[in-house]
Amino acid sequence: MKKLVESVPNISEGRDKDVIEEIVNEFKKFKNIKILEVSSDESHNRTVVTIVGNVDDVVEGLFYFTKKAVELIDLNKHKGEHPRIGAVDVIPLIPISGITKNELNNYVKLLGERIWNELNVPVYFYADSAANEERRKLPNIRKGEFEGLVEKMKEPNWHPDIGNPIPHSTAGATVIGVREFLIAYNINLATPDVSIAEKIAKSIRESSGGLMYLQARGFYLEDKNCAQVSMNILNFKKLPLYRVYEIVKMEAEKYGTYIKESELVGLIPLKAVLDSFSFYIKLPELNLDKVIEYKIWGEE
Repeated sequence: MKKLVESVPNISEGRDKDVIEEIVNEFKKFKNIKILEVSSDESHNRTVVTIVGNVDDVVEGLFYFTKKAVELIDLNKHKGEHPRIGAVDVIPLIPISGITKNELNNYVKLLGERIWNELNVPVYFYADSAANEERRKLPNIRKGEFEGLVEKMKEPNWHPDIGNPIPHSTAGATVIGVREFLIAYNINLATPDVSIAEKIAKSIRESSGGLMYLQARGFYLEDKNCAQVSMNILNFKKLPLYRVYEIVKMEAEKYGTYIKESELVGLIPLKAVLDSFSFYIKLPELNLDKVIEYKIWGEE
């Protein structure tokens, strides 16, 4: 049985299409890796790549992807709305079939060691690969961002899991970990007032006493002249998309604005879509067996 995994590496470049293409092309050298999506955001100055394949090929491809990004991205010149500590900021690995989280964690450690040994980029482990509870959450590791990384790494509590406590001069550090599937979901508000997005994010995120399984931050998008509530839904089965949308809608109305549009960064499971569709059209019995494409492809 194939050991199938998904990975969603994030690089700190969302504007230079030639650089993005050159980095992503590293995956095309592996016939057993399928690139599902490349999603770039100029305001965040960040690109999220979604790939799937056999674990050995994916991990090998991730190394060369990281190598090329380290060559081409200089964080000293990087500006963007999204927090980051690395040229390759984070490399999540998600088991799909034929492999357990524990097995995948062994690959995570091997990848981390190779990135340090060959590229001189220190590595942190997060999520289900974290050494302690504080490092499970990515925002904790990113706090202070690239600009504060030299001082942060001087603290014994924030020495990297692999490598010396000195960031790479242009590529910072990289965070790697095994996690469950998450939905990166953003809501753009019909106002340029970023303080509203920040207040909403603070009221709904788990770390501030809001919804469990939700990370949220407020940003200003210069290209769209609007405020954005940027979110990660860490468990869409326990925190459905429609619940997040409705609470942001309610909070926005409290501040005299409304939702302009939503956006996804990366891909979304069909079940998450069906759950929200079922909620809004009041069709509780809706499931995958009612989807004709699933009935056709699922039986092939």
